[in-house]
Amino acid sequence: MESFQDKTKAELEQLVAAKKEEARSLRFQLAAGKVKNVRSLRLLRKDIARICTEMTKKTT
Repeated sequence: MESFQDKTKAELEQLVAAKKEEARSLRFQLAAGKVKNVRSLRLLRKDIARICTEMTKKTT
């Protein structure tokens, strides 16, 4: 698991954008039946939530 606490807000925003794009791609692959590990989408969503939580902590 990555540590998001030592990253700046700009780095976190870039990371969220990249993870969302990766999740989008994975959803299409899942619909086409190309993905063997269906849990990977769930893990990606949880990573996005963790990053968003860290961004919220940094703004307050």
